[in-house]
This record gives sequence, structure tokens and C-alpha cells, in this order.
Amino acid sequence: MSTTSGYSNTSTGSKPADPYKEANYDNSASLKERVEDLMNWIDTHKFCMMTTRQKDSGYLMSRCMALAARENVDLLFHTNTESRKTDQLEGDPHVNIGFLNSNNGDWASVSGTAEIIADRDIIKKYYSPQLKTWVGDLGDAVHDGGPNDPRIGIIKVHIRTATYALQKGNPITRSIEVAKGTMTGKPASVNKLRELTEGDLDTYRKSLSLLSEARQYV
Repeated sequence: MSTTSGYSNTSTGSKPADPYKEANYDNSASLKERVEDLMNWIDTHKFCMMTTRQKDSGYLMSRCMALAARENVDLLFHTNTESRKTDQLEGDPHVNIGFLNSNNGDWASVSGTAEIIADRDIIKKYYSPQLKTWVGDLGDAVHDGGPNDPRIGIIKVHIRTATYALQKGNPITRSIEVAKGTMTGKPASVNKLRELTEGDLDTYRKSLSLLSEARQYV
């Protein structure tokens, strides 16, 4: 794990400048475990914040989104194609998706590129009648909130990097760690802090592709 950064306000010599990360960073898990733990955790946390870049000002903008489905390590979200976020994605497809479990503090931040899908077959595959609640029925027999409503699309996010933290231990051991840190200044080791690089995810995708090809010959 690298401890260098582009910005520094001081020197800590040979000691880690970010001791919390040093104490919680988990580099013992395999690539398969790191990816699949993240995907399984995301599957159980439907709501997230999607951040895009505004075309006119360049400022970032976030809004709450509900995960519609997942295809391996790609995330799918329903969208109104006439909304501001699709305009922003047309100008800059880079996005960040942030998940948080407010009950225990587990979190995940994934970054990647977004693709706007208007293919009706794909949309029908993931369509939910609840979408009528959000896009409405305009009463013109076209824009009715149904699966053929041209306003309904899908945003597919191709994850390129990810950082996430999952609790480790139990409430008692975590409380002991925090108390110990308060008294001694030793950083509490309470999370499994993990990172996935672009190279990691490319390797995992290739492994899935090879596995799929192998199954065709079984």
C-alpha cells in the first residue's frame, strides 16, 4: 500500500501519515474475494448517491438513485432519459456511486463510466411498474410510464475503481478497539478497508469471460 500523496502539509518521517488506513487496510483477501464481497454488499444496499458533472459550470451534482440490477461488476439504474442527469452524462460519462449503511458505517465508493441504454428489449427485461410513479402517465398513449415509454431508459455504470470498508469483529471487540485507541492513541482496527484498481477489475472481468467460454465446451 502506498503512503505517498500529491499533497502534504507535514512530514512524519518513517511513520505512516495516515495510521487509520495503515491499521485497517486489508491486503490479505484474494481478488475474487475483494470483488465478490463488494458486489454482494452492494446487492443488499439498494439506495445510493450518483455523482455527475454539470455541463455548464463543471460543478459536481449528486442525487439519490435506486439500484435496478447488476450485471457482474456493472450497475444498472432506471432513468428518465429527459432528465438533467442524462444531459450531464452525455457531456461527461464519468460517475461516482456512493453507498452507505447508516446502521453500522459500512460504505462503498465506486467510480466508472456510464452508458445510457435506450434498447427496448433491455429496458423490458428490467422494467418495473413502479416506474410509473416517477415518470407519470401523460395521457397521450405514448408517454404512459409503461415499458414502451421512450422516456424510460437505463444507466449502465461500468465500474473502473472501487474503495470500500466493511466492519470486522463484533460490537464488543470494536468498542474495545475504540476505547484502546482513545487511551493510547493507537488507531482502532475496526474495518476491512479494501481497494480495487482498474487493473484488478480488468483481470476479474477477463476471468469471468474465460470461465464463460469454458462452460460452453462442457
